[in-house]
Amino acid sequence: MNRSIDSKYNFYYELHLKHLLLKGLQPKTIDGYSRAIRRLGEYFNGNLDNLSENQLLEYFHQLKESSSWSTVKINLHGLK
Repeated sequence: MNRSIDSKYNFYYELHLKHLLLKGLQPKTIDGYSRAIRRLGEYFNGNLDNLSENQLLEYFHQLKESSSWSTVKINLHGLK
């Protein structure tokens, strides 16, 4: 990741964590949902701005091929 994308990714990641904490979710849920953001960030090299529906569809399709359905659901809910 370049420095600009990295700092933007970190900002959004921390913001997402704050939202999860404010929702009063359990620590395991927060861990799973934050892992979803990290995994997505890794897949798209930290560039999460303006992802298209097709990009997300392809991401979840590949995730389904390599992970359990439970992991796919946690990742999907973690991004909502």
